[in-house]
Amino acid sequence: MTTKQIDYCIELAHTLNFSRAAENTFVSQPTFSYQLKLLEDEVGFKIFERNGKGATLTPAGAQFVTYLSGMREDMKRAIEQGQNFSARYRDNITVSMMVRQAIYFLPEAIRIFEKEQPGVQVTPLFQYDNGVESFLKDESDILFALIEQTKHIPGINIHKLFDSGIYLITDKNDPLAKKNIITDEDIYGRTLMVGGGSPNALRSVQQKLISSGKIEYFNSPDHDSTLVNVASGKGICLAPGFLNDHSGQFAWIPYDCRECFHCVLCTHKTDSRESLASFIKTLQKLYKDAVAFPL
Repeated sequence: MTTKQIDYCIELAHTLNFSRAAENTFVSQPTFSYQLKLLEDEVGFKIFERNGKGATLTPAGAQFVTYLSGMREDMKRAIEQGQNFSARYRDNITVSMMVRQAIYFLPEAIRIFEKEQPGVQVTPLFQYDNGVESFLKDESDILFALIEQTKHIPGINIHKLFDSGIYLITDKNDPLAKKNIITDEDIYGRTLMVGGGSPNALRSVQQKLISSGKIEYFNSPDHDSTLVNVASGKGICLAPGFLNDHSGQFAWIPYDCRECFHCVLCTHKTDSRESLASFIKTLQKLYKDAVAFPL
């Protein structure tokens, strides 16, 4: 299967007309038709039903084209990334994290690091659910994780980054937003957003509040949905400080509890690049210097 055959197949699925699809892809119609026949012979099923110059997708063809379209977009991005990389860089460091704000100082670290080592590119990779699996497959060089997530990961080095507390998130106009610290009693009688793959320390605090019988709770599938619910007045929520994007849209007030999150960076033991070690140290220094920064 060639990239041209993929492009021809996707184009015919859009136009359902051989002449127009051939014209749009700048080839003759006989060449276009021949390449599609080769593709169907290779995959072993009909992608299109022919009707003169027209075509309709078979059920198998419709599903196949859906997958092809996604694959073609991935391929396009890969080519573009390769072109960017080959033009300026000799090496690349990929950093996997669940959300952009998890490593708040990442942009500053990239600026500092790429001035010191202009031939090395740092590429963020956002993987909300499968970051650990991707890291284990060597699809990323650095994994942002909580220390509890690293216990059963083989062959890694762990680099401490920072400790993050638990915060209450409210609308800025909520009376609780005026407080300097939040206690259990402050949120009795309120509705608490829970769920969304909360880390163990957060689930422990949430469960303690729910078991008190003094709050209502509302299940929310993920952090972004939770923030929408908070903004719409459905409730309040507790969250790790490392999810704070410091945009000022919400009030983040420290929650009075012992639980916290030990945030680390994981690297592969087999990766001994000096550039990787240098980038880790750059990030660690930024967090160490930001002692008063709320996390």
